[in-house]
Amino acid sequence: MAGKVSILGVCLGHQVIGQVFGGEIVRAPFPVHGKTSSIRHDGKTIFREVENPFTATRYHSLSVRRESLPPVLEISAWTEDGLVMGIRHRELVVEGVQFHP
Repeated sequence: MAGKVSILGVCLGHQVIGQVFGGEIVRAPFPVHGKTSSIRHDGKTIFREVENPFTATRYHSLSVRRESLPPVLEISAWTEDGLVMGIRHRELVVEGVQFHP
């Protein structure tokens, strides 16, 4: 579907995007279930005109490992401690967010 339709992956969908394009999914440093976090972002595409930082709800125990991301994916959002909260494909209209909007 990538390249034929725009894709937005949320939570597990975000992790799937990371893995499909070559990233590694690992246990998060600590599980975050039903808690809010401050999220920072790059201000591009889906984050255009979104407050920076903003507060979002998280519910996950896995995450995309930052160091494993291939060059085709860029980090678009992150927590204050650097955990990946958003990824974007550099050529296709494919984005993922780990948090729940």
